[in-house]
Amino acid sequence: MSDSERRPRPRAFRLDGEQIVTPKSAASPADADRAPFSSVIEPQEDVFALEFDEPPRGFEEREQAVEAAQKRGVLRSFFVSWAGLFWSAAAGLASLAAGLWLTRLIEDLFAHSAMLGTFGLGLAGVAILALLVLLGREIAAIARQNRIAKLHLALAEARSQDDGKAARVRLRELCKLYEERPETGRARALVLDFCSQIIDGRDLIDLAERNLVHPLDAQARREIADASKRVSIVTTVSPRALLDVLFVAAQAIRLMRRISEIYGGRPGLLGFFKLARSVGAHLAITGGLAIGDSLLQQVVGHGIAAKLSARLGEGVLNGLLTARVGLSAMAVCRPMPFCAEKPPGVADVAPFLFGDRTKSER
Repeated sequence: MSDSERRPRPRAFRLDGEQIVTPKSAASPADADRAPFSSVIEPQEDVFALEFDEPPRGFEEREQAVEAAQKRGVLRSFFVSWAGLFWSAAAGLASLAAGLWLTRLIEDLFAHSAMLGTFGLGLAGVAILALLVLLGREIAAIARQNRIAKLHLALAEARSQDDGKAARVRLRELCKLYEERPETGRARALVLDFCSQIIDGRDLIDLAERNLVHPLDAQARREIADASKRVSIVTTVSPRALLDVLFVAAQAIRLMRRISEIYGGRPGLLGFFKLARSVGAHLAITGGLAIGDSLLQQVVGHGIAAKLSARLGEGVLNGLLTARVGLSAMAVCRPMPFCAEKPPGVADVAPFLFGDRTKSER
């Protein structure tokens, strides 16, 4: 038997059945061997065509998910635009009302006496000038808070990617942020000297955290400890619950402002609202998880004291909550994440609430 007789004839299979398509131009194995391949198998449209009567599994679900996401995005943009339009219109109406009221007041003063009208016009000018200055300070404070938040994210990204160039740029911005504070002069000079050396980005950020930000952390921890101690003592001896609520709220406001100032922020009225919203969001995400262990330790370690005095238990609880507010403000206002340093907990900043005299003495 020759090689041409042993060689199998070329065949093609249909995708929709078991039918075998044999070449028409090859009458014998010898002819098939001599003929070119393009003349042996004639291409047919339904031989190699892939036709799907139904879409692949999961296709419709993905399309529905994408369509739902698009609808949510459209609705969200629609809602935001109408909300912004409402507040813009309301602010415009309030401005017009204030302007009309001031105009009528000045006109009435001039109608009564020229001297009173001139005096009232001067007071209105001073008030408008002071309002513009306050508005400019609020805008500058919010811009500074946004700058610190962006610096926090940029340093975290540079450390995760070990980007030395980005780390040096961001650390110079960090030093510039504290250039008006003389107590940070030595640490800033040391960080700038590190930036001029050949050091990896991750190690460079860790060195800056230990030398420049760690002393600020110590100040913030002292503020949290003092506020927690004041709240726990006043709540224990206070005769009225309303006084407790007012004092705890005042201490939380003071603590958030003080921690923001320690890390370089200067929140005004609008800036404080933005800071309080960020702290509230941080508490909503991590507050319950972080305070759970502390409350469990407190219940186990001081259950007898709470049974003996309900006011003492309320004082300890309010102190714990104040410490949690301070720690959240610390995490929000800090210009870089906790990397080389371990983030403090309630037991670290307020050990007196747990009866740990060793940590208190330290």
